[in-house]
Amino acid sequence: MSMTHYMELLASNQLWNLILFMAVPVILAETVVITELFILFSRQFQGPVRSINRAASIAGGIYFVGVFVYLMFTAVIPLTQGGLWRGPADLIAVGAYLLGVIPLLGLALLDLGIAGRGLNDEQKLKQHAMWAAVFLVVAHVAMIFGMLDPNVLQASATMMEQGTMHGH
Repeated sequence: MSMTHYMELLASNQLWNLILFMAVPVILAETVVITELFILFSRQFQGPVRSINRAASIAGGIYFVGVFVYLMFTAVIPLTQGGLWRGPADLIAVGAYLLGVIPLLGLALLDLGIAGRGLNDEQKLKQHAMWAAVFLVVAHVAMIFGMLDPNVLQASATMMEQGTMHGH
Protein backbone atom coordinates (compact mmCIF):
# COMPACT_ATOMS: atom_id res chain seq x y z
CA MET A 1 0.00 0.00 0.00
CA SER A 2 1.35 3.41 -0.92
CA MET A 3 0.30 6.71 0.57
CA THR A 4 -0.57 10.13 -0.76
CA HIS A 5 2.02 12.88 -0.60
CA TYR A 6 -0.26 14.56 1.94
CA MET A 7 -0.03 11.60 4.32
CA GLU A 8 3.65 11.12 3.56
CA LEU A 9 4.29 14.75 4.52
CA LEU A 10 2.53 14.25 7.86
CA ALA A 11 4.27 10.92 8.52
CA SER A 12 7.78 12.18 7.65
CA ASN A 13 10.09 13.90 10.11
CA GLN A 14 7.95 12.77 13.05
CA LEU A 15 6.74 14.65 15.13
CA TRP A 16 7.66 17.97 13.54
CA ASN A 17 5.76 17.76 10.25
CA LEU A 18 2.61 16.66 12.04
CA ILE A 19 2.87 19.67 14.35
CA LEU A 20 3.83 22.20 11.66
CA PHE A 21 1.50 21.10 8.85
CA MET A 22 -1.48 19.70 10.78
CA ALA A 23 -1.59 20.63 14.46
CA VAL A 24 -0.78 24.34 14.24
CA PRO A 25 -3.20 25.24 11.41
CA VAL A 26 -5.98 22.97 12.68
CA ILE A 27 -5.70 24.15 16.30
CA LEU A 28 -5.81 27.78 15.15
CA ALA A 29 -8.77 27.10 12.84
CA GLU A 30 -10.65 25.13 15.50
CA THR A 31 -10.02 27.93 17.98
CA VAL A 32 -11.63 30.28 15.45
CA VAL A 33 -14.61 27.95 14.99
CA ILE A 34 -15.19 27.36 18.71
CA THR A 35 -14.95 31.05 19.58
CA GLU A 36 -17.04 31.86 16.50
CA LEU A 37 -19.87 29.71 17.84
CA PHE A 38 -19.69 31.49 21.18
CA ILE A 39 -19.81 34.88 19.46
CA LEU A 40 -22.68 33.79 17.20
CA PHE A 41 -24.82 32.62 20.11
CA SER A 42 -23.89 35.27 22.67
CA ARG A 43 -23.72 38.23 20.24
CA GLN A 44 -20.68 39.46 22.20
CA PHE A 45 -18.82 41.24 19.42
CA GLN A 46 -16.23 42.59 21.87
CA GLY A 47 -14.35 41.06 24.78
CA PRO A 48 -11.82 38.32 25.49
CA VAL A 49 -13.45 35.60 23.36
CA ARG A 50 -13.52 37.92 20.35
CA SER A 51 -9.87 38.83 21.03
CA ILE A 52 -8.90 35.15 21.02
CA ASN A 53 -10.97 34.65 17.85
CA ARG A 54 -9.26 37.58 16.14
CA ALA A 55 -5.75 36.52 17.20
CA ALA A 56 -6.30 32.93 16.02
CA SER A 57 -7.71 34.17 12.68
CA ILE A 58 -4.80 36.48 11.99
CA ALA A 59 -2.16 33.98 13.17
CA GLY A 60 -3.79 31.14 11.19
CA GLY A 61 -4.01 33.17 7.99
CA ILE A 62 -0.45 34.45 8.13
CA TYR A 63 0.94 31.07 9.21
CA PHE A 64 -0.85 29.20 6.44
CA VAL A 65 0.33 31.62 3.76
CA GLY A 66 3.84 30.59 4.82
CA VAL A 67 2.91 26.89 4.67
CA PHE A 68 1.32 27.41 1.24
CA VAL A 69 4.37 29.15 -0.22
CA TYR A 70 6.75 26.59 1.31
CA LEU A 71 4.80 23.59 -0.03
CA MET A 72 4.31 25.12 -3.47
CA PHE A 73 8.07 25.43 -3.95
CA THR A 74 9.22 22.29 -2.11
CA ALA A 75 6.46 19.87 -3.12
CA VAL A 76 3.84 20.94 -5.67
CA ILE A 77 6.11 22.42 -8.33
CA PRO A 78 8.74 19.61 -8.13
CA LEU A 79 6.05 16.88 -8.09
CA THR A 80 4.30 18.44 -11.07
CA GLN A 81 7.50 18.99 -13.06
CA GLY A 82 8.64 15.43 -12.34
CA GLY A 83 5.27 13.85 -13.09
CA LEU A 84 5.37 12.28 -9.63
CA TRP A 85 1.74 12.62 -8.55
CA ARG A 86 0.26 9.34 -7.36
CA GLY A 87 -3.15 9.71 -8.98
CA PRO A 88 -6.41 11.56 -8.35
CA ALA A 89 -6.55 11.01 -4.56
CA ASP A 90 -3.06 12.46 -4.23
CA LEU A 91 -3.95 15.56 -6.24
CA ILE A 92 -7.26 16.06 -4.42
CA ALA A 93 -5.65 15.68 -0.98
CA VAL A 94 -2.80 18.09 -1.61
CA GLY A 95 -5.00 20.49 -3.61
CA ALA A 96 -7.68 20.64 -0.92
CA TYR A 97 -5.06 21.11 1.79
CA LEU A 98 -3.50 24.02 -0.08
CA LEU A 99 -6.94 25.52 -0.82
CA GLY A 100 -7.14 26.09 2.92
CA VAL A 101 -5.07 29.22 2.31
CA ILE A 102 -8.12 30.98 0.81
CA PRO A 103 -10.46 30.79 3.82
CA LEU A 104 -7.65 31.24 6.34
CA LEU A 105 -6.37 34.30 4.50
CA GLY A 106 -9.98 35.56 4.22
CA LEU A 107 -10.30 35.33 8.01
CA ALA A 108 -7.03 37.15 8.56
CA LEU A 109 -7.86 39.92 6.08
CA LEU A 110 -11.24 40.46 7.76
CA ASP A 111 -9.68 40.70 11.20
CA LEU A 112 -6.85 42.92 10.00
CA GLY A 113 -9.46 45.32 8.60
CA ILE A 114 -8.15 44.93 5.05
CA ALA A 115 -11.29 43.16 3.81
CA GLY A 116 -14.87 43.94 4.77
CA ARG A 117 -14.27 47.57 5.70
CA GLY A 118 -17.85 48.65 4.95
CA LEU A 119 -19.45 45.76 6.83
CA ASN A 120 -21.17 46.08 10.21
CA ASP A 121 -20.42 43.63 13.05
CA GLU A 122 -23.25 41.29 12.02
CA GLN A 123 -22.09 41.17 8.37
CA LYS A 124 -18.46 40.61 9.42
CA LEU A 125 -19.58 37.80 11.69
CA LYS A 126 -21.42 36.13 8.81
CA GLN A 127 -18.37 36.42 6.54
CA HIS A 128 -16.13 35.18 9.33
CA ALA A 129 -18.36 32.15 9.95
CA MET A 130 -18.50 31.41 6.21
CA TRP A 131 -14.69 31.43 5.88
CA ALA A 132 -14.34 29.22 8.96
CA ALA A 133 -16.85 26.74 7.50
CA VAL A 134 -15.09 26.71 4.11
CA PHE A 135 -11.81 25.92 5.85
CA LEU A 136 -13.38 23.00 7.70
CA VAL A 137 -14.72 21.58 4.43
CA VAL A 138 -11.43 21.78 2.50
CA ALA A 139 -9.44 20.50 5.48
CA HIS A 140 -11.71 17.47 5.81
CA VAL A 141 -11.62 16.76 2.07
CA ALA A 142 -7.81 16.85 2.30
CA MET A 143 -7.84 14.48 5.28
CA ILE A 144 -10.26 12.01 3.72
CA PHE A 145 -8.51 11.81 0.36
CA GLY A 146 -5.13 12.01 2.05
CA MET A 147 -5.85 8.82 4.00
CA LEU A 148 -6.75 6.85 0.88
CA ASP A 149 -4.30 4.56 -0.80
CA PRO A 150 -3.75 6.59 -3.97
CA ASN A 151 -3.91 3.39 -6.01
CA VAL A 152 -7.61 2.98 -5.15
CA LEU A 153 -8.72 5.98 -7.21
CA GLN A 154 -5.96 5.39 -9.75
CA ALA A 155 -7.30 1.88 -10.38
CA SER A 156 -10.86 3.22 -10.65
CA ALA A 157 -9.79 5.91 -13.13
CA THR A 158 -7.88 3.34 -15.20
CA MET A 159 -10.87 0.96 -15.24
CA MET A 160 -13.18 3.79 -16.30
CA GLU A 161 -10.81 4.81 -19.09
CA GLN A 162 -10.54 1.23 -20.36
CA GLY A 163 -14.29 0.75 -20.18
CA THR A 164 -14.88 3.98 -22.09
CA MET A 165 -12.22 3.20 -24.67
CA HIS A 166 -13.65 -0.23 -25.40
CA GLY A 167 -17.26 0.95 -25.54
CA HIS A 168 -18.40 -0.86 -22.36
